[in-house]
Amino acid sequence: MAVTPLAALHRKLFDETDGNKFARLKDRLINKHGVDARCAVLDILIGYARDGQLLHWRNFLMTDIIALAEPGECGDFFTACLEVPDLSYWAVDGMLKSMGKAAYGPLVALAAREDAERSARAKAIKSLAVFSGQPFDRGLMVDPGHWKPEQLRVDEVLAWQADGCPDGHGFAPPATHASLAAPRTPLEKAAARLDRKLATRRRREQDLAQPSNWLAIASAADMTQINARWTLPEQYQRFLACYSPLRVHIAHADYFQGLHLYGAAELIKAQHGYAWNPVTQESIGGWPEGYLVIADAGADPYCLDLHAIADGDAPVYTAAHGAGAWQFARHADSFVAFLQEIAAA
Repeated sequence: MAVTPLAALHRKLFDETDGNKFARLKDRLINKHGVDARCAVLDILIGYARDGQLLHWRNFLMTDIIALAEPGECGDFFTACLEVPDLSYWAVDGMLKSMGKAAYGPLVALAAREDAERSARAKAIKSLAVFSGQPFDRGLMVDPGHWKPEQLRVDEVLAWQADGCPDGHGFAPPATHASLAAPRTPLEKAAARLDRKLATRRRREQDLAQPSNWLAIASAADMTQINARWTLPEQYQRFLACYSPLRVHIAHADYFQGLHLYGAAELIKAQHGYAWNPVTQESIGGWPEGYLVIADAGADPYCLDLHAIADGDAPVYTAAHGAGAWQFARHADSFVAFLQEIAAA
């Protein structure tokens, strides 16, 4: 009997001992058969996650299995994986997708188990927070794998369970300025274009416990501190107040390692290591007076020249770090021009 292409891929996958070749075989299996033979592909991947010889790939396959599985499927598999240390981290999301609220009990139990892997306990708490809308993850890093033991809010999770596991309200999105929806001035139009670009990224991936890629209204306290330190050009001052970047990172070949555009909450601290030494509490020699760092690309600073303010704006300069002495070059004639460049990148 002739071997089907799917069966052949199945056999090759289990026989392969090279991780790179395994990855290509796995991708071919999913891309060629993941739609027309989804259940068969799921069975193959689940079989490998249970018994495959490349141990690290048994863990990596969990995200593919979760993506392929429909709600209600594979619940027994994910539940069993919860007891396997190498698979338990991703089994959390698999259980919630498969079982919904029926997964709450086992996941709360995992969160409370002091002998379980810290990362798996943290993942259970994080995923329960996202699924239920409860703020167990408030103020913590997006990746629960980096949470410290004292940050695991197990008591809150247990109290929530005792209260019947009610749904919460989640986190409200950051407040944004109305002009993003109806821009009129060049600054507003550039900000609105950048926000549309960021919105595409937010739709793909967003954690409102630690929101990223937003242009938000700055806090009055942050603006008070900034205005007490610097006299900003009108255009940049309005940008910070109305469209303050919140963890905005622009990935583009024009910017080395991507551009980090600073918001009002981080602008003062962003001067550390450039214009200011926070250890000695002194200005750093060799830094051009009046240069305010507003962004960086792989630590290469982009600065407004506050000594060259004209018509409510100022030019932007940049330089490569690590060259010994700063050698700045004019990058944009104004902040608005710089913002337009970023929005178009």
